[in-house]
Amino acid sequence: MIATYQFPFTFDPDLLKQDLATLKEKDWIPHYNKRDYEGEWDIIALRSVGGNKYRIFPDYEPVNPVDDTEHMANCPYFKQVLDSLQCQKNTVRLMRLKPGAIIKEHTDYNLSLDDIEMRLHIPVVTNPKMEFYLDKKRVILNEGECWYLNFNMRHSLKNGGDTARVHLVIDCMVNDWLRSFFHAADRKQPQIQL
Repeated sequence: MIATYQFPFTFDPDLLKQDLATLKEKDWIPHYNKRDYEGEWDIIALRSVGGNKYRIFPDYEPVNPVDDTEHMANCPYFKQVLDSLQCQKNTVRLMRLKPGAIIKEHTDYNLSLDDIEMRLHIPVVTNPKMEFYLDKKRVILNEGECWYLNFNMRHSLKNGGDTARVHLVIDCMVNDWLRSFFHAADRKQPQIQL
């Protein structure tokens, strides 16, 4: 079982932040699962069932048609990032964890390479005091990187920094293109910026 994998490509952190800056404070919606966090954790839906910008939760049975929300129209680089991923993208959200906030240890089932759907994280804004633990091991995710994390495993987060952490979070259907990276994971591959 693969716990983490950093894809061999990166995205431009400045362009990611430029798209983030087009969104307004009023666009952020508090995370719906209040029992699993303390502090401020909020979301902007970029793709959702029916393109509904208020639907910030994923489709737990990825069978309903998803579409871009109105927020995506202001984010050309986010769209370019998504278009570069050669797989079906389902729910796509920006997830922001404010300074001092914590996400309690929990699991998100059926979001791994071994399932039909997996979750990718692309940090847009982070800080050195952001702590992300998967199976009690700290994983450091830097701005512009693209990561797979097996969220069927227990994980927790704490933002100990002075700035918010924002990730572009992509739920996508597992396909041969995605699997090919894991099959080649033992080989050294150069990092490329897309």
